[in-house]
Amino acid sequence: MQNLKSLSNHTTHDLGAEAPVVWRQALWLALLVGASVAFSLGFACAAPLAAFGALAAMTLSQRDALLLTGAVWLANQLVGFASLDYPWTGSTFAWGIALGIVTALATVAARAMATRVDGRGAAVVSLAAFISAFIVYEGGIFVVAATLLGGTEDFAPAIVARILEINAAAFAGLLVLNRLGMTVGRAARPAARLSTMEGHT
Repeated sequence: MQNLKSLSNHTTHDLGAEAPVVWRQALWLALLVGASVAFSLGFACAAPLAAFGALAAMTLSQRDALLLTGAVWLANQLVGFASLDYPWTGSTFAWGIALGIVTALATVAARAMATRVDGRGAAVVSLAAFISAFIVYEGGIFVVAATLLGGTEDFAPAIVARILEINAAAFAGLLVLNRLGMTVGRAARPAARLSTMEGHT
């Protein structure tokens, strides 16, 4: 993987004209939000928000990554209240807000780490982004549970391991989806997209 600065001059040429780039990015965003709905229906409270944050950080500008993770979080909440019978209580709404904030922080952390290790290979960048996102996400939730909303019993090793498995599997699947998108010209290249993010920070 080339460094971010050298890639920044090639992004537009790699992805084609501006209009195709716009619709490709819009399609990529729509696919990710759609995937988040499917994950929310399948895993409810264990939806892999850290995985989405890591992938967004690798494939979009920081602004767009945060917008995407916000849309993913909102989709998760809407599915929860509309289809999964989330209780309409103050605690549930508070947890929802906390999850949104923690997901945003995980996305920022993933992008920072991906940028830091850029140039060391796609596998290293992907792994570093994912690990950073997961640590910040789980750590943030634990802090909220321990200081404000309770629920630290949900951080038993077996439960955390299960959450890690779900997020890792989701992240791997989303990477494959992105790779397939690149093959047919429907998604941005992670390295190239990382290069364009420099202008947004």
